[in-house]
Amino acid sequence: MKMVKSLILGSAAGLIAMSGAQAADLPLKAKAVEYVRICSLYGAGFFYIPGTDTCIKLGGYLRADTVLNTNNDIGFAGGSTGARNRLSNYYTSRARFDMTVDTRTATEYGVVRTFADMVFTWTGGGQVGAGTGLTGGATTYDSVNPGGSASGGIGGANFGLYHAFIQFAGFTFGRTVSIFDAPWQSYPAEYDQSNVFNLSGASAAGMVTGLYGTNDLGGTRAPDIIGRLGIDQAWGLAQISVVAHNNHAAYYGITEDTGHPGDKWGFAVQGALSIKNIPTGPGDVVNMQAVYTDGATRYNFQSLFPQSFALYGGSGLPGAYQSIGIAGLADATFSAGTGLETVKTWGFRGGFTHNWSPNWASAIYGGSRTWRSPRTSTGRSWTRSTRARLCPRRLRRLPSRELCISSRTRTPSTCCCALSATSKHGLTT
Repeated sequence: MKMVKSLILGSAAGLIAMSGAQAADLPLKAKAVEYVRICSLYGAGFFYIPGTDTCIKLGGYLRADTVLNTNNDIGFAGGSTGARNRLSNYYTSRARFDMTVDTRTATEYGVVRTFADMVFTWTGGGQVGAGTGLTGGATTYDSVNPGGSASGGIGGANFGLYHAFIQFAGFTFGRTVSIFDAPWQSYPAEYDQSNVFNLSGASAAGMVTGLYGTNDLGGTRAPDIIGRLGIDQAWGLAQISVVAHNNHAAYYGITEDTGHPGDKWGFAVQGALSIKNIPTGPGDVVNMQAVYTDGATRYNFQSLFPQSFALYGGSGLPGAYQSIGIAGLADATFSAGTGLETVKTWGFRGGFTHNWSPNWASAIYGGSRTWRSPRTSTGRSWTRSTRARLCPRRLRRLPSRELCISSRTRTPSTCCCALSATSKHGLTT
């Protein structure tokens, strides 16, 4: 009896041991692995780069558009591609991919931020004349499209770098929007010098391309010095910004021994006003800017505005153009043996944005800009969302009659100029 009892107890112990071993072999529920750690220190969308304490946020967009009744997508076309003739595009297409990378790293001395905004753009090109003579007409496709981006080739695209900067301890190093600009301006600053025309090099051939002399820029000497004072509250924003800009020309002639004009500082002053919460609807806003420049023209005629250009109109008369428009902007001008004379400009632009829904908004905008050159009479440009026109009244030493032409575009910073150098039978010089 004792033997049987021992056998039963031994069997029970063996079963318990076996049951315990089998339970240990069963798979347990694994702890969730956090492949992407959310970084909530700097707002939504940031996550930690694996293995580091750096937070990163990726963003971007893809855009495809087709614009009608224009020979290019943005700005306006110069030269023969700007003419309204049989080679003109009546619609133009563009595709764009934009990507942003924003990183933040906490250090013992503060947060270091890096930001880059990169864009790849393809814009359709157009046909250009390739024949010779009056009867040898021929055309060829030109990937250097009317917008000037040279991105119209098959598989081709342009790379653009809108922003690339480092921020630390209140300082910003790199490329981004200037603090002179209003907050609603999104294109980066390109306020290197505009033209500095050496009028001694002026020629009829240059005049008809928008060059009122040879562009005689020297190297950089001093950065632009910018200051801004403003208030930003729930009702809107008001700010005043000023800049000092150094104009530095090269030489009167080709070599150093010909001499040179001395440097001359220019300046620009801008006021900006934004009014929010207006009665037309939530989120609606009115934005306005007014600017005056003396020797700092590009702070009025900004990044997307060409500094010199020419537009030629088609004609039913063989060997003649029906119209021609030319214009050239500059910070300063000079002649051999003289000093720099600054160009003065002033302008106003404004816009109204209405929000129909959280995902749909419409805007209307316009502006007017005027410049006064020390060697020419006053010129004026005014822009609207669908039409732009620029009319220099008279250019001395170029006998001509006034004629206005227009260019339909889609950007607020475009225009076309009109200074006729044509006669009934063709171009006069």
